[in-house]
Amino acid sequence: MGILTFSLNLTLDGCVDHEAGIADDETHAFFTRLMDEHGAMLWGRVTYEMMESYWPAVARGEVDAPPALREWADKLQDKPKYVVSSTRADFPWSNSHRIAGDLRSGVQALKDATPDGVLLGSGLLANALDRLDLIDEYRFLVHPRIAGHGPTLYPEGLPGARRLERVSATPLHCGAVAMHYRRALT
Repeated sequence: MGILTFSLNLTLDGCVDHEAGIADDETHAFFTRLMDEHGAMLWGRVTYEMMESYWPAVARGEVDAPPALREWADKLQDKPKYVVSSTRADFPWSNSHRIAGDLRSGVQALKDATPDGVLLGSGLLANALDRLDLIDEYRFLVHPRIAGHGPTLYPEGLPGARRLERVSATPLHCGAVAMHYRRALT
């Protein structure tokens, strides 16, 4: 059985707006390596639609992009992508699949079928999956910024605190820190 890893950009004040962090070759390379380590991507519909509106065009060469972004786009094109949605059924981007019905059983089945693990990149979906105790690891890229606005991680809170064990903390040249935690066993 694979694990579910939640990964996201995050500012020091908890903002998860994708435009609030630092986007450079090093941060894109971090997420490309992370994607390479996992067998599939998992998003909610809103995140999928945001990604779908940009990255396929980069992969097709329709958008001028630096090499780090093009590498991400090319790999993302081939990566299996799973989308949790109750409102949309058609996902034409290559290798995209819908998870519908019971969230717990659908995501658990995906984990069971993906020995290399699943990379989750949607904040609202993570909130729901954390409530179901389905997230095994957290890989946050914490940026040296105070955004002063939302959206924030876990805006509705959780029923209880999550005890985590640090696996690593790696500083990047831009000042961001790649934080890797896993759920504590006890």
